[in-house]
Amino acid sequence: MIKTRRFPKIYFGWWTVLITSIWSGLGNGFYQSGISVLFKPIAADLHLSRAAASIATGIGRLEGGLESLLTGWLSDKFGPKWIIFTGTCIFIIGLVLMNFINSLWAYILVWGIITGFGNNLAFTLSVDKALTDWFVRKRGLAFGTRFVLVGIAGVITLPTVAWLIAIQDWRVATLIWAGVIFVGLPFLWYFVKQKRPEYYGLLPDGAQIGSDLETNGSTIINKGIEYATETAGEVEFTLRQALKTPNYWILAVGWCGGMLIHGAITIHLVPFLTDIGIDATLAGSMMATMIFFQIPARFFSAFLCDRLRVNYWRFLLAGAFLFQAIGITVILLNQSLVMTYLFLILFGFGSGAVILIRILIEGRYFGRKAFASIHGVTNVINSPIGFATPVFTGWIYDTTGNYIIAFLTLAILTTVAALLVCLARPPKPPSKILDIEKII
Repeated sequence: MIKTRRFPKIYFGWWTVLITSIWSGLGNGFYQSGISVLFKPIAADLHLSRAAASIATGIGRLEGGLESLLTGWLSDKFGPKWIIFTGTCIFIIGLVLMNFINSLWAYILVWGIITGFGNNLAFTLSVDKALTDWFVRKRGLAFGTRFVLVGIAGVITLPTVAWLIAIQDWRVATLIWAGVIFVGLPFLWYFVKQKRPEYYGLLPDGAQIGSDLETNGSTIINKGIEYATETAGEVEFTLRQALKTPNYWILAVGWCGGMLIHGAITIHLVPFLTDIGIDATLAGSMMATMIFFQIPARFFSAFLCDRLRVNYWRFLLAGAFLFQAIGITVILLNQSLVMTYLFLILFGFGSGAVILIRILIEGRYFGRKAFASIHGVTNVINSPIGFATPVFTGWIYDTTGNYIIAFLTLAILTTVAALLVCLARPPKPPSKILDIEKII
């Protein structure tokens, strides 16, 4: 049943962008990037090798991929609101429990499983689903805005966490961050809606709707589907229909290869920088520099996607992968301070673009209806890589005393992935367009 409500003059979807972006930036930024600052203090406190200390985060990423199937289906079937709210509560509980860990197994349970589970529920796929539902033609702008805000939050998060560790310790830092995320709960509850805008008498992007349609729910839903097709050429696949296209599998495998390097760098960057003689607090600030350069990359790639034909988006994704590979090559060849900053700029620019472009490609290739389920399957495929690459990188360091072999291997594989995604053309529409409730 359609519920027509009074919303502010500003399209409600933009409020969803603002609130989810701020708190996913603070939450996911702490979990994904903040671990690089927390890594050495935790390893030293618990007397862990770097490979062992990498396991907890690796498990969090493995778990995140596996749970994406359920998260994606629930988000498509029932909407993202409850998933985001519940995940945020679990994430807060995990951060509080970090104050009580004293062993590797406790670290794996609390950081890898509980905190990782909450992060993956609250700040990733479910948010992507919410924004994909509310935007079509302006989706690039919406996600560009989201990731710019996430980047700004990340720039604030890393030096703040490094400062908290310096004046207190890592346990206090996690407790304080639990309080920061707790403040966002009422905002997330109100500004995330359970269904796509048609169920509230609105069209995607805030497009105008005729007065004759305002009381006819099924007509509004059909009008929303027509709007997506007419303005963006977007057709809604079911999960099964998407998985039958070779285009999906080329994109999925290429994505997994391109993300090899990301998991290793986000965990091992600060340890790598301190190993080459950079102060730990400065290293945290330098990682924030890398995140800072993700901001223009996200805005620029969103700008291009909104203006280029969808057939060219795969080349943008390939270019973003190459930026990361080139950045790694630069730092391996010369570890001077100037080249270190060049690496941070190149890698930040590339990593800032890849996630946004991938979301936009999957949304435009396969539509809104089963977006989260399709996205979730890709995450399942990618999850073993998210688990293995940080551990592999830590093991190489423990074995050789440096990161050179690990980083070089990952840079080569990322280059291969860039070539592969160039083959991922937009799929042909399915032979039969099924009802909006048919997700699978």
